[in-house]
Amino acid sequence: MIDHDSYEEKSDTELVALTLQDRNVYAYLIRRYEIPLVRYVRRISGYSDDDIADILQDAFIGAYRNLNDFDTSLKFSSWIYRIVHNETISHHRKRQTRPQTVFVEEGSDLFESLASEVDVPRDVDQALVAQRIRAILDTMDAKYRDVLVLKFLEDKDYREISDILQKPMGTVATLINRAKKQFKEKVEHDVAISST
Repeated sequence: MIDHDSYEEKSDTELVALTLQDRNVYAYLIRRYEIPLVRYVRRISGYSDDDIADILQDAFIGAYRNLNDFDTSLKFSSWIYRIVHNETISHHRKRQTRPQTVFVEEGSDLFESLASEVDVPRDVDQALVAQRIRAILDTMDAKYRDVLVLKFLEDKDYREISDILQKPMGTVATLINRAKKQFKEKVEHDVAISST
């Protein structure tokens, strides 16, 4: 008899090793990462739930097929995020359309984190703030939008972002700084327009 609680308490690395012995254990890794990855794909792409389900299905199948090649010196979370990120890009290329929106929950820490770079009034309605953030992120270059989502919405550190995007940590730091600068300029531009 399988003790489900014992699997839930295992680390990602332990679950990967167990999955190589029993493919049914892979369901625990899927269950652990499915919700955060749905949220991540929605944030960077704005795709529908059906498109997101297709992306995740392809990503989880691809990850399972390549599980023997998983580098245990990396975090499994970084590895699966990279696979999902690449699958999202591939899906985008297949559709030949630009992502429509970036999903930002009301009350998200993204605004607080990025707005600290800009002196934005605190009394702005949260719904308008989330809408404004979505609109600004939609206009940003994908490379900047991706690093902002990973850093401020997915709460990934520089090492994880480096692993996910397959870019050196120095490049990640530069992208984040440039992304914050671009975000700040767009916020200031919006504030200037709305105050005229």
